Amino acid sequence: GKNAYDILEDADCLLICTEWSEFTQPSFNRMKSLLKNPIIFDGRNMFDLEVMENNGFYYESVGRKTVTI
Repeated sequence: GKNAYDILEDADCLLICTEWSEFTQPSFNRMKSLLKNPIIFDGRNMFDLEVMENNGFYYESVGRKTVTI
């Protein structure tokens, strides 16, 4: 069956355009293992910058500093 992680398999990066509750507490390890690159562009500012840095993502969000790897 399909789930929220299926779309990440072999994707170059993730672009977040929604703040649906089912996406607020993902497994960052799982996300990182599925994406070709650990890159997230977040249009909804869903995740904490320190959490993204600690999980090894390049994370760009709106109006906040960019987390680089």
